[in-house]
Parts: sequence; C-alpha cells; structure tokens
Amino acid sequence: MTQRLKNEIETALGREMRTPNDFEYLRERIYSRLQIMISRTTLMRIWGYLDEKVIPRESTLSILAQFLGYRNWEEFQQNSSPLEAEGSNPVLSRRLNVTNELALGDCLRLTWQPERVCDIKYLGELRFIVTASEKTRLKKGDTFECSLIVEGEPLYLDNLRQGNHPPIAYICGKKSGINFEKK
Repeated sequence: MTQRLKNEIETALGREMRTPNDFEYLRERIYSRLQIMISRTTLMRIWGYLDEKVIPRESTLSILAQFLGYRNWEEFQQNSSPLEAEGSNPVLSRRLNVTNELALGDCLRLTWQPERVCDIKYLGELRFIVTASEKTRLKKGDTFECSLIVEGEPLYLDNLRQGNHPPIAYICGKKSGINFEKK
C-alpha cells in the first residue's frame, strides 16, 4: 500500500524520488500545500533511499495521503475518492488530477465569484501560465504550480510568479470555490 502512495506522489509531482534534492523538493511542496513539515530524512526512509528498516508512522502516511487530497491514510487505503466527505455536495467529486488528466498545452478556463475569469495553459511538471484574465489579480504571463483542481473548492496556487516579484502562494475562489472547464 505504501508503494502505491509513493507512486501516486511521484506521478503528482511529475518526478521520481531519486536524489536528496528530490526529497527536499517534496518536503517543500508538502509544506507549501499543508503547512506541515516532514523531514527530508523521513521521506528518504519511506522511499528506501536510506537503508534503514523503519516502519513509517501512520501520522506520517496520513500527511502524505493529505498531500494527494485524501483526508488521511485510512481513506487512502480504502481507495476512496479524495476530498469527499459525508454529506458533501456532489460537485466535490468533479476533480482534475493535473498529472493524470492534462497533457502539455491543454488549456482551462477557471471562474469564481465575483465574475472572475482566468484562462490558463498547462506547461507540464504541474506548472501553468496565465493566458488571459478578467477581474483577478492574476495577469497574462504569470506562472504557478498546481496539482489538483476541485470544483466548488478554493484553488491553491504555489510558486505564483508575477514579473520580478518573489514567488508567493495564492488562493483563487477562497469564499465560493472555483469552477473549471477544458477549452
């Protein structure tokens, strides 16, 4: 089961965990998305990069499952759909796993309240570029990273780069969630 978890994380990131830098990258992505710190050494142990026979804690596996959009390790093991909660609105089941469902050059239109529209193009490796926008702080030419888009939920952008400014995290549709469609 942990092998499937590792495979899905590598797929979501678009890279295999082979070097200490890869584990540092994963550690930073986890912190960026969840605001939870996992040590690079712990990740290296889980992937077997370090030759130590250690069984990972369930809490650590839950953090990795949450990174993929599941509630916890138990939900991941049950192979439930991520982000679906009891009594949730059916729109939550409409989700887009960027790595598995988008090809290089695919375009999406994102919309959220009030009257915000943003067209984006997939550049690969979880990266997007804004191609057009209306009534949003996102501007044509901005780039960002994102691995999962869930309709009706806020969209979390990582490493948003706007001109010469340092990269930041940004949330679209914080109050009402976003809608998306392939163009």
